[in-house]
Amino acid sequence: MTLYSVFSLFVLLLISVGTAVMARRIRIPYTVLLVLVGTGLAFLAQLEWFTFIKEFRLTPELLFYIFLPILIFESAYNMQIRDLQANIRSISWLSIASLLISMFAIAGMLYGLALLSGFQIPFLVFLLFGALISATDPVAVLALFKEFGVPRRLSLIFEGESLFNDGTAFAAFLVVLEMLLKGYEGVGSLTEGVLMFGSMVLGGIAFGLLMGFIFSKLIGKAGNNEHIEITLTMLVAHLTFIMAEVLSHHLVLFGFEFKLSAIIATVMASMVIGNYGRSKISYRTEHFMERFWGYFAFLANSLVFITMGLLFADLPIDFGKFLLPILVTVAVVVAARALSVYPVVTWLNRQKREERIPMSWQHLLAWGSLRGALAVTMVMLIPDSLTLPGWSFDFSIKEFVTALTIGCIYFTLFVKATTIGPIIRRFKLDALSPLERSEYHQSRAFIYDFAADRVSSFHEKGYIGDSAYAKVHAACLEERDRECERCVSILRRRPREFEYALRMHALGIERYFLGLLYRYQEVSESVYKRIFTKLAVQTERVEAGGTQLQALDEHFRSDWFEQLASIGRSWWGVVPSEEERIQERYMYYRAQEIIARKVIKELFRFRERSLIQSDEYVTVLNRVAEQYRSFRDDAQGRAERLSAEYPDQVERINDQFGSRSLTKALEEGLGELTRKGMLPPKLAITLEDEFESR
Repeated sequence: MTLYSVFSLFVLLLISVGTAVMARRIRIPYTVLLVLVGTGLAFLAQLEWFTFIKEFRLTPELLFYIFLPILIFESAYNMQIRDLQANIRSISWLSIASLLISMFAIAGMLYGLALLSGFQIPFLVFLLFGALISATDPVAVLALFKEFGVPRRLSLIFEGESLFNDGTAFAAFLVVLEMLLKGYEGVGSLTEGVLMFGSMVLGGIAFGLLMGFIFSKLIGKAGNNEHIEITLTMLVAHLTFIMAEVLSHHLVLFGFEFKLSAIIATVMASMVIGNYGRSKISYRTEHFMERFWGYFAFLANSLVFITMGLLFADLPIDFGKFLLPILVTVAVVVAARALSVYPVVTWLNRQKREERIPMSWQHLLAWGSLRGALAVTMVMLIPDSLTLPGWSFDFSIKEFVTALTIGCIYFTLFVKATTIGPIIRRFKLDALSPLERSEYHQSRAFIYDFAADRVSSFHEKGYIGDSAYAKVHAACLEERDRECERCVSILRRRPREFEYALRMHALGIERYFLGLLYRYQEVSESVYKRIFTKLAVQTERVEAGGTQLQALDEHFRSDWFEQLASIGRSWWGVVPSEEERIQERYMYYRAQEIIARKVIKELFRFRERSLIQSDEYVTVLNRVAEQYRSFRDDAQGRAERLSAEYPDQVERINDQFGSRSLTKALEEGLGELTRKGMLPPKLAITLEDEFESR
């Protein structure tokens, strides 16, 4: 990379930062504005003083091997496997069946229109275009979904479809490209093409799972070193992607070239790290991980979309010649997307295997399918020399497909993306549910009460004057009382929803203290996952209006990754000893007792503050607290019986807890001295290493 290339890179990043600020102010999707700015920069780069801007180029290798794994990992890492399990039929049918419907519908309609217009363009060329343009890009849409607050399940279905759709689209694209490069007899038959597609999808899933579990174990061995852990997550994203590509070029089984989908493999590996491997990431690293990958994805998206604009404007293609085909193609792609969504979702709703997908969601799924980085990647992978017998046009196949692709990308970015917000508001998808409304008003009441206390504290310490204090404190109390009145109004009309809000709050407290217990090694990884699964199931039940929990020892089915890990442990003969099983049981009951006690304390703190003056509120709160009291007593009784049955083993466990409590207290003391600047860095590092080695 030359000096001017580096200079161009950092200038583009600087412009991207300014674009991000501008996009927030004028409320235009960031990626849309980036492409527009990049297109403008291409014209600016024609001036002598700004020619350096084009030095940093978006190459297929850079996009495919560097940026794409980053974008995949950042999305897949945060996808919860339990949510995916609950919606697996919707996501799998939309990402595979809908993609194939869209792909063949686009190819069939364009082929028919071309014949009617007197153009003899082979069907496989349109099928290649159908495969690459059916790959959806969730980046801009999901940012808008987050901004408007659409239902969580809708975001999950859209993101899940986009991630797996990308993998299946790329697999289909490679199969069709192979047929074009080698001729119709190169792949042999439709059967062989289907086998290749299947091997890419299934092989990608298997290889991704393998890499995810291997790197999860490596992260667990990192010894709470955040630098090593984050580096391993970078490696799993890129190595999975690159190794899948390498294997696809060299893996031959029984004379069949076995292909793997690098995208699907990376998605699966990232999901394993984000679910099964998340508990192996140290506390400090986990809190930094999302920010790191969010920032990393921001950089990748910035460079991809701004250089995409530069690339499009700089292509030696006469778009005037392709204007009519582009307009026709845009209409066909929109129609094919609708054809691939509505019938499939209607069929899924009739099956009644999952929660119904409303018609308003279907409209958004059909319209909100943008095209971006992956479509550009695929079109750049088409060889310049690609041709077919009888191709007599004055433009190449790549130029033809590129022109259609760019037209569709510009349409989805500048028309679809900018109209998604109004569509969300039109169908009221950003409206709060009754449960969310009760949580909203209750939260505001507590926040303003907390703010009033803090303002009083600032006044007592002399941080603010009497006049300012009186105004601000009165405003906080007035807003708090107004929210309390709204809470009472909701409570009287919808008492069950208010109880659900309290239960959701209690489950949040449970998750918080479970995380603290795991952070200080007072529960093992298996106990942590067992309780975490219990909390996830309880949350699903409360959201669905069901019973929170039947019994403390109620069995909950593990997610798919945990089941695979359990099968792997049984294959390797990893069986816990009797003492380990006793330790696990005691840890579980002790943790449940501690967590339930913390929840009860927090609930009664709310009651003591008397924010909501209502007998109904006290009744609901007491009912929730009473259930947690029964959990606490049950867990305490079970722990005591286990202690009486195995006194020596339990005493050793309690000794370990005592030692860890001392370590925790020492670390907190060190942290207090460090925050106040009372220790030089050298001593702080020395003491930290000393306490960690205890």
